[in-house]
Amino acid sequence: MSEAQLSIAQHYHERTKYDPETIANKNKRLDWGNQPVPFKEYKVGANFDLKPYLQEDSQVADETGKTWQRLSQMLFLSYGVTAMLPTMMGPPLYLRTAPSAGGLYPAEVYLISRGTPLLPIGLYNYQCRTHSLVHFWENEVWSALQEACFWHPVLEKTQLAIITTAIFWRSAWRYEDRAYRRIFLDTGHLLGNIELAGALTSYRPHLIGGFADDKINDLLFLDSELEGAIAAIPLADQLDEQQNLSPYPTALPSATQIDYPKVADGELLGYLHRATQIQESRNWQVEEDNLSTQLREEQLEDKYNFPFCDKVSTATNPVDWRGRSSERLPLVGLKNTILKRRSTRAYNGANLTLEELKALLDFSYQPQHYFDQGLDSSPDYFDLSLIETFIAVSGVDDLEEGCYYYAPKAQELRQIRFKNFRQELYYLCLGQELGRDAAAVVFHTADLGKAIAQEGDRAYRYLHMDAGNLGQRINLAAIHLDLGVSGIGGFFDNQVNEVLGIPPDEAVLYITTLGRPRRP
Repeated sequence: MSEAQLSIAQHYHERTKYDPETIANKNKRLDWGNQPVPFKEYKVGANFDLKPYLQEDSQVADETGKTWQRLSQMLFLSYGVTAMLPTMMGPPLYLRTAPSAGGLYPAEVYLISRGTPLLPIGLYNYQCRTHSLVHFWENEVWSALQEACFWHPVLEKTQLAIITTAIFWRSAWRYEDRAYRRIFLDTGHLLGNIELAGALTSYRPHLIGGFADDKINDLLFLDSELEGAIAAIPLADQLDEQQNLSPYPTALPSATQIDYPKVADGELLGYLHRATQIQESRNWQVEEDNLSTQLREEQLEDKYNFPFCDKVSTATNPVDWRGRSSERLPLVGLKNTILKRRSTRAYNGANLTLEELKALLDFSYQPQHYFDQGLDSSPDYFDLSLIETFIAVSGVDDLEEGCYYYAPKAQELRQIRFKNFRQELYYLCLGQELGRDAAAVVFHTADLGKAIAQEGDRAYRYLHMDAGNLGQRINLAAIHLDLGVSGIGGFFDNQVNEVLGIPPDEAVLYITTLGRPRRP
C-alpha cells in the first residue's frame, strides 16, 4: 500500500516503528528536570477519605458502610498505590496495582455520580496517593454524560461511572510520539483491573469506547491539549436487581482520515488523537444489531489453521483463585495477586512447564471457565476477534521450541516455526535480557487495515486497549502461579514479523515475556 493510501492511524504506526538503523536517533537524553508528576491535584473540593474502608475485617454496622467498603476496594484494586520506592532523581516512585510503561502512569481516574446515598451528584477525581475522592463539581452532570455517550442504554439504569483519561505528556516525555501506543496499553491494564475488581466488589463494569470526545473533555473541565478522555465505564451495582444488565456494544467507529498534512515529529501523537475522535452522533441500536451478528461470527474458526503444523491442546483445569489458605475464601487469591503484582526485572532462564503455560492462556482467553468462581464469563472488550496471539517458545517442558499461533476458540497451540529464538528475541526487544532469558514470549498482533476498515482510525485505540487488557490477565495469572512476567512496548516492529514468520499485515501491538524470576 502506498503512503498516500494509508490512513492516519496506519501512517502513525509506520512512523513510530523502531528500526535498527534509526533507533539511535530516537534515544534522546531525558530531561530529568522536566519529568512529569504522575498525580493530579485539585486545590478545591470536598474530600472523601476511602482509607477507613480498605480492610475487609473492619466493623461495618450498616449498609451504607458496606457500600463505602465496596467502592473503596473497587478503586484501590483498580489503580491504588501499593508501594513507594525511593529514587535517585527526585520524588519517590509510587507503584500501583496496574502496570505502566516506565512507571509514568499517564491515566487519571474520574468518578461521575448520578446522586447516591454515598456520593452527591457531580464529578470526582480519584486521588490514588491518598486513596480519596475529591468532589470538585457538585452540579448534575449525568444527562451530559448520557448525551456524550450517545445515550448508551447502560447509562439509563446505572448511578456511577468511571471515566479514565490520559495526560499525554506523562508518557510522551520519555517515549515521544510512540507514547500513544503505550498510553492505550496502560489503559488496557487499568481496564483489566477494573473488570476484575468489579467481580470482587459486586460491580459489573460496562465498557464504552464510543463517545463524543470533546463533550466528555468539556464535562470534566479538561484541557484537551494536555489530557483526553479515553474510556467510560458505567458501574452496574450487582446488588441492585434493576442494574443486572445484559452486555451491550462497547465500540463505535470514527472517521478514517486519508487526506492529512505532513505532520512534524513531536506533533504526531496529538494529531492522531484528534483524528481518532468521534465528532458526530451515533446509534447504539445499530451497533447492538451488529453485536448479534458478531457473536454469531465468533463461532467461526480461528484465523490461522495451517495444514502442516503440529497442534497441542491447551485444555486444562482453570486457575484456582480461592487462595492458598485453609479458609479458601471466594476470589481471595485474585485480590491478593492484584495487590502484590510486580513486573519482573530478570529471569533465570529456567523452563516453564506446559501446564503453567496452559493455565496462563486459559485464564487470559477462556473467561467462561471462571463463572463458577464468581468471575464474569463474558467480560467487555472492544473486539477480541481482531487480536491475534503468537508465542515464541524457548523453554517450556514438553513443548518443542519454535513459534506458535494460539487458537483461542479451538484451545490449541499451532506450531508455525521450528527454532530456538532466544538470540533473536534479545535483538527484537532492543537488547533487553528479558526477551533472551524468557521461557516464552507472547505477541499480540492485529491486521490493522482490517480493523480500520471496521472501526475507522479509532480502531488504533481499541486494539491497544484490548491488547493491554489481555496482557494484564496474563500478568495476574503469572504472578498467582509464582512466575515472572513483564510487558514490553519497545521492539523492532518489522523484524518481529520477519523472525517469527508472522504475516506482514499483522501489526505488532504488545509483547509479554514469561519466565522464572531471578531471585536475589
